[in-house]
Amino acid sequence: MSADKLIYGVAALGRPTFDVPFAEEKLAEAFAALDAAGIQTVGPREMLYDADAATAAIETIKAAGAIDALLIIQVTFTDATMTVELARGATAPVAIWAIPEPRLGGRLRLNAFCGLNLAAHALGKADIAHGSLFADPASPGLTEDLRALARAYAATPSRAARAAPPSAAEAAAAHAIDRISGAGITVIGDHPAGFDTCTYDGGELNALAGIGVNALPIEALFDKAKSVEPSRVDAIRETVQADLTGLDALDQEQLDRSFRVFAALEAVRDETDAKGLAVRCWPETFTEYGCAACGPMAMMNERRTPSACEADVYGSFSTLLLQELAGEAVWMADLVDIDFDDDTAVFWHCGLAPLSMCDPEATPEATIHTNRKMPLLHQFPLKPGPITLARLSRARNETKLVVGRADVRRAPMAFTGTSGVVSFAAPAREVFDTILAEGLEHHYSVAYGDHVDAVRAVAARLDLPVLELC
Repeated sequence: MSADKLIYGVAALGRPTFDVPFAEEKLAEAFAALDAAGIQTVGPREMLYDADAATAAIETIKAAGAIDALLIIQVTFTDATMTVELARGATAPVAIWAIPEPRLGGRLRLNAFCGLNLAAHALGKADIAHGSLFADPASPGLTEDLRALARAYAATPSRAARAAPPSAAEAAAAHAIDRISGAGITVIGDHPAGFDTCTYDGGELNALAGIGVNALPIEALFDKAKSVEPSRVDAIRETVQADLTGLDALDQEQLDRSFRVFAALEAVRDETDAKGLAVRCWPETFTEYGCAACGPMAMMNERRTPSACEADVYGSFSTLLLQELAGEAVWMADLVDIDFDDDTAVFWHCGLAPLSMCDPEATPEATIHTNRKMPLLHQFPLKPGPITLARLSRARNETKLVVGRADVRRAPMAFTGTSGVVSFAAPAREVFDTILAEGLEHHYSVAYGDHVDAVRAVAARLDLPVLELC
């Protein structure tokens, strides 16, 4: 590597369902920042939207000769397919630069942090070390951070460790394990391609906690939804009308389908004797059936049947476990933003949070999916208070329980759907570094109250190491 001149192979990843004009604007700023840092770039300067484009890009970069680093710019959310393909073909250190977006209360226009999270997990499972950067192209001091990405990175040992929990938490842990032992989780459809974060091992779950996994095709859910009696749909609408404002402004045919999906989820739960569900919520619910599953799954969460999106079975298990420890409805969310300046972060999902988590000073609304423009979703900010984060993780191919503490702040809604601004129990920069170094999954189960000691006690009973997130 030259002391002054650096050459980066650059591949910019995007997905057309996000705000493409805004993404292109931020990408142009990113290349301007690289130019200003004195870094020569090779490879295409436009966004890559599919695996074929990524393959062509890596060939172009290879043909240009020696580079100091392969820089993947995570402009919008994407799955990890292209990232892994690019990294496997790299002959230089790999780094990922994800671009933040402002919290303006509107849609997630980029959702790049979640893409970075997914990528780190996939690279961790593939044993590919990489550097990470989450910064706006206009950030002060960015030149030094960009040039530092050329350094070779080595995987650090995992921080997960076994520890004896406080005895006071053992009774809660024993009760929770007893409650979930022998339970079933029904997974409806397969997890989306490139979502290594949502893979699962049914045999491992059974050996670990006596959990059985039953699988159904997504088409079975749609068939059940289509056969729901109109009187049942009317009854669901009456209930939801009392809980959410804005139903009349939505497309009524699509709304009817969402109510039918809720009835179908209840039927699947009853017919398979499931305590938790994991649902392939997109794209087929939109493209093949014609509605969003987010609101129906939020309603299932409120009724104590944890329903994990993207067919995340371990996410459903984590939510079920935390629900038993908390004794109330629990939510599975994405971490979509971290602000190092004000030391806060945002947990979000399209519209999946149970109504009991709504800030009492806000009015919960019915809304549409920001990318797919179909109902039904919940929309509200989370109520303030202490929360516990937990996840049964297979990051870096090691089964462990992840746990952490945070506090939800009362704040304007950061993004549409259901979201909460939080302060971690550790500095946000440290949490960011842990997530990326460990390659954690992008889904976290969230419960109100402090249940960290009880999660540790569960880990001890299941003979699992614990990773302290914060």
